[in-house]
Amino acid sequence: MRAVAAVLAAALAVGAALPRPGLLPHGPARGDARLRSGDDESSPGVPLRPAPRLYGRAARRLYVGTNGVISTQDFPRETQYVDDDFPTDFPVIAPFLADLDTSGDRGNIYYRQDNSPDVLDQAAGYIQAGFPRTASSFVPTNAFIATWEDVGAYQELSQDTGPSRKLNTFQAAMAYNNEDTYVIFFYPEGSLQFLGTRPKESYNVQLELPARVGFSWGDGDDPKRDGLFHSLASSEPALRNLERESNTGVPGVWVFHVGSVAPLEHVEPGAGPVRHASGSADYTRTLYSRANHYSHADHASTELPAQHGSETTHPDHGPRSPALQGIVPKGLPASLGQERSRRLHPDGDGSARQSYSANPSFYSSGHHGVGVEEDVHFNPDVFTYSAASRETCAQHHERCSPHAFCTDYATGICCHCRATYYGNGRQCLPEGAVHRLNGKVSGSLMVGQASIRFQDVDLHAYIVGSDGRAYTAISGVPQPAARALLPLLPIGGLFAWLFAPEEPGSENGFSITGAEFTQNLEVTFYPGEETVHITQTAEGLGADNYLSLKTRIQGQVPFLPENIAVHIAPYKELYHYSSSAAVTSSAQREYVLMAGTANRTLSYRLRQNITFSGCPHTRLLARQRLSVARAFTLYDSQEHVLRYALAAHIGSAGDNAENSPVNPCHDSTHTCEATARCQPGTGMEYTCECAAGYRRDGRGCRDVDECAEGLSQCGPFTVCLNGPGSYRCECRSGYRPAEDGQGCVSLAPVSNPCEDGSHPCAPGDRARCLPRAGGRPACECLPGYTGDGINCSDVDECAENLCHPAAVCYNTPGSFSCRCHPGYEGDGFQCMQGSTQRLTPCQHEQLYPREVPPGPSPVSNGHVPQCDEEGRYRPLQCHSSTGHCWCVDAAGQEIAGTRTAPGSMPPRCGTPAESVQQLTPCEHERLYPREVPPGPSPVGNGHVPQCDEEGRYRPLQCHSSTGHCWCVDTSGQEIAGTRTAPGSTPPHCGTPEPTERPHTMCERWRQSLLEHYGGSPRSDQYVPQCDMQGNFSPLQCHGDSGYCWCVDESGREIQGTRSEPGSTPPCLPSVAPPSIWPSPRPDVSPPATGTFLLYAQGQQIGYLPLNGTRLQKEAAKTLLSLHGSIVVGIDYDCREKTIYWTDVAGRTISRASLEPGAEPETIINSGLISPEGLAVDHLRRAVFWTDSGLDKIERARLDGAERRVLFDTDLVNPRAIAVDPVRGNLYWTDWNREAPKIETSTVNGANRRVLVNKDIGLPNGLTFNPFSKLLCWADAGTKYLECTFPDGTGRRVIQNNLNYPFSITSYADHFYHTDWRRDGVIAIDKETGSFTDEYLPEQRSHLYGITAVYPYCPGARK
Repeated sequence: MRAVAAVLAAALAVGAALPRPGLLPHGPARGDARLRSGDDESSPGVPLRPAPRLYGRAARRLYVGTNGVISTQDFPRETQYVDDDFPTDFPVIAPFLADLDTSGDRGNIYYRQDNSPDVLDQAAGYIQAGFPRTASSFVPTNAFIATWEDVGAYQELSQDTGPSRKLNTFQAAMAYNNEDTYVIFFYPEGSLQFLGTRPKESYNVQLELPARVGFSWGDGDDPKRDGLFHSLASSEPALRNLERESNTGVPGVWVFHVGSVAPLEHVEPGAGPVRHASGSADYTRTLYSRANHYSHADHASTELPAQHGSETTHPDHGPRSPALQGIVPKGLPASLGQERSRRLHPDGDGSARQSYSANPSFYSSGHHGVGVEEDVHFNPDVFTYSAASRETCAQHHERCSPHAFCTDYATGICCHCRATYYGNGRQCLPEGAVHRLNGKVSGSLMVGQASIRFQDVDLHAYIVGSDGRAYTAISGVPQPAARALLPLLPIGGLFAWLFAPEEPGSENGFSITGAEFTQNLEVTFYPGEETVHITQTAEGLGADNYLSLKTRIQGQVPFLPENIAVHIAPYKELYHYSSSAAVTSSAQREYVLMAGTANRTLSYRLRQNITFSGCPHTRLLARQRLSVARAFTLYDSQEHVLRYALAAHIGSAGDNAENSPVNPCHDSTHTCEATARCQPGTGMEYTCECAAGYRRDGRGCRDVDECAEGLSQCGPFTVCLNGPGSYRCECRSGYRPAEDGQGCVSLAPVSNPCEDGSHPCAPGDRARCLPRAGGRPACECLPGYTGDGINCSDVDECAENLCHPAAVCYNTPGSFSCRCHPGYEGDGFQCMQGSTQRLTPCQHEQLYPREVPPGPSPVSNGHVPQCDEEGRYRPLQCHSSTGHCWCVDAAGQEIAGTRTAPGSMPPRCGTPAESVQQLTPCEHERLYPREVPPGPSPVGNGHVPQCDEEGRYRPLQCHSSTGHCWCVDTSGQEIAGTRTAPGSTPPHCGTPEPTERPHTMCERWRQSLLEHYGGSPRSDQYVPQCDMQGNFSPLQCHGDSGYCWCVDESGREIQGTRSEPGSTPPCLPSVAPPSIWPSPRPDVSPPATGTFLLYAQGQQIGYLPLNGTRLQKEAAKTLLSLHGSIVVGIDYDCREKTIYWTDVAGRTISRASLEPGAEPETIINSGLISPEGLAVDHLRRAVFWTDSGLDKIERARLDGAERRVLFDTDLVNPRAIAVDPVRGNLYWTDWNREAPKIETSTVNGANRRVLVNKDIGLPNGLTFNPFSKLLCWADAGTKYLECTFPDGTGRRVIQNNLNYPFSITSYADHFYHTDWRRDGVIAIDKETGSFTDEYLPEQRSHLYGITAVYPYCPGARK
């Protein structure tokens, strides 16, 4: 270590850059584990002993992911973090966070924990160079090293495109001891060949999101610290400098202080000499010298412009220079090493702000962040049934969810969910997630005059938390009762209230009750006054956070005939919160019975109360309003399933509620005593009921002594202690609480056969032992073995033909492997020829032996020919099993009369005179056809394959005599399921269209099993069912066995849903379903008058009104639904009030009037590949567009007529386009990475010239303001928003810290752009450049084009 430090010190002393570093030693030779190949893989958790400090907590284990990231917890699906900006929702160390892929053995990812002296010495040297003052004596005891070696970016490959040759290599090392933890990033010279990856949702729109390098705290123990992060690089210029610069003096090496036993509230970057690769002294500059202070408008993770800040002092590195004032001037590079690092502080008004204080103050101790790493002190001999006695977080924090923190109050404790989670603190769920409920329903109903009973039928509910859609399905209710329950939407309405999206200042039901509550609902129907009572009891969260529920329905309901449909209009329902333990509501609701053209309106009155155990210190709104925008109810007689669906959100009660009469229970004007509960009745009526633990005593309530009266539930070996309104049970000395929570058991340890080795299971490499409470353990064979767990034998997977036909299977104990034949590439399950390999006929026949040898004297069993070194047939051929020998000619054909019997002298054969003909497998098979065509459904007579000009198999093969047709892969193997009968339309084979989506997991699994089953599975074999989009069908059944079950989006069975033959479970969609109603009509939902924004979001066009320049987010809605489309470019014709857009999925240009009920009309439907930017000239009645697939700019009249090409040369990636109708000028961007530019011409294509080609990167968005006469663009490469006059003069920077803009428009004194990091619309002030607002649609997906719609046409000719 001293030697390394000396070398570093000497280099720094002379001012020269050190030689480029390699990586710390890694690979199999160092004992590294290798992450399995794939697109989104993660390692098992690697235990760290001892556990280092990371972000203020002990890191017990680390996980390594494919996508250039390390975490202390397993990773979510990559769609939840790969394309998003910092901060992430989970702890992250990110040396290069991007969508990486090692499929097909393209690269390796290694990781290990290490304590070898050579590694620790090297790590200590770099750390001491980066922290010469504070780490001069730092000696690490352990290191964790993760290496990404020659990894590539994810690609959607086709036959026309091969894998990119650009590969990246980088390394992250964590070095630590008992006091401090440091992280080192290594980027050797030339190791970063690509700087970003293409989002999977980008379809054929060409763009890349830069990688992110840095650190994110994720969801920490301290709720106020959520969202902290430190970004080293997230733009292409910063990423490009990772190899060239450093904070240690060694180019490409970066060190950070990330953990300490002393308080460390932020990541500390190294402060050693900063060097360029060239080592020139004039380039050397001090990094991290700018203390950036940002303001924040609405959301905490948007990067915002630098503001004036005071001088700060770093505790380790001395004083820092004052913060940058205003906007960084163009050309002045921002500090790479300190792109962003954020800390959130609560303001008095509850908003958030960002700062970069070098020595942030500690938080007040009002909240206790209790997590798995905290010391736990509690008395294990005491447990309590209520909060009657004083409790503290130190004793009872385990009551809180793992995603909550505990707070001490004067009379007890309360739990509160952390940021990004919601609930009552005892149960917390992630915000915006999809939630499921499973339960049972029992009932006893009088339906008309008939009595109907049902017991424990299935209920499943599915709630899309992001937009408030709640779907409920109840199966097995007898048909008359199920139809009669159609109007009872409140059964599903409970789930809508629980998980409704919340308006600001409001809370949905789950935020108040959590997962443990009881709903009592009384419904009275009119005019018959039938009454039914419904009780729904929530019993907590089960596996996978599924809420468990029991429902009881009892009473009388009106009879409904079979041909009746029930319609319930949108409604609003007022909920009253009378205490921290009760919610009530009452309403009169109408429903319409529809039979053909006849309608009848009926009504019912409902009263409900919801009781729960809440936090007494929580302040709730007195009233909240649930707004149900859509309601739907039906009975599926085919599946015998009753369904309810609602879309709702919850908000304040509003002004109208203030003027309505309020029940005394709700405004505390009742006369009930403190020990009684006010129970609201009809109107202003109410009753006083004694609270639990009290008994009526005259006009008041007195405490019940449960201990003295024998009413307690204290079990054996306990002591009962009475308290006000409750009691508690304590274990006697020498006993501890039992698992059932009722009694106490002896402290004597219970033996575990699985741990002490007394179990009867097979050895651990073949079976696992599963402990069971109080009984014999269960034994289970490991995957790859079969048996009863006590005796386990190896499964020969090779006998099941799981490998590809062009592969060899190798069976191993408990597993197997597949290896492709020579000349083929793949993992053995899929083998493809990397290129069309030329084989000699003899070599081909060795790989694919004929069933019988050719010639006049066939023998039994197949013959594998012998080839010489050049691939020619050897003149003498002998059968390996029969012993026959014969001579062959140059084509391998037996020479008549040369065959000899086994045991006799082989014939003398001469050397064939013919030269060896090089044939492809297809050409060889044409010369020597197989007896039957390949595939699962052979037909008679031999099939001669069709080959293309290069000798490859044509994708479509048809049998010349039978008429059967089928598709084949590159090795000529039939693709299961593609064979068509004679006379029918042949299948569509070949390279998929560019817009065709890749096969999903369900489709790949289905195809693999079909091939495994030979294309025709038996009736008892399982094949997954996929829907039209390739997702797993929610209901899966096993052949014709009758067993069915529900699955989630990954195809995994949902516990508790498997049904017996004869009935099917009511499965709900495994992915977020579409709208409640059938697919919406593609017609316009007309906007209100005034100025508004229109934005493209995949399959829809959104409407976002403006109040002045402020975004009216609460009034945003979908203007136009376009299923199957991907809308990119968008503009508006102000004269005809018509919107125009490009569709890259349909390869069309369309329009639609904004008049009510107007439907889309396609104006261009041919000659397009990737139409992106679009601009409308309302004066000339013309439309202009760019096509990045054809590299063209075209124009046409607004009806599509008179179409012509303006430019088709000197274009590489044309994207945005804008028009100045008044002056007749056209502007467009070309984000060619080698030479990006902005060009201009007249609208007729004359006077083309380059306007801007200096200091731009990826100019995605472009807008021309007709009032200010400014041309402005948003650059995703430089992160700048800039403007210039139409002649290119007066160029200035408006904003220098954008995220990843796509499109931009302007109105008044504001810009509005869509952002792919935020997936939202961002507002920027033109004068100050500050971010003023943002809108994030509830449905999370990328936004494309945006345009401003004025109530009038701007500008005109004079």
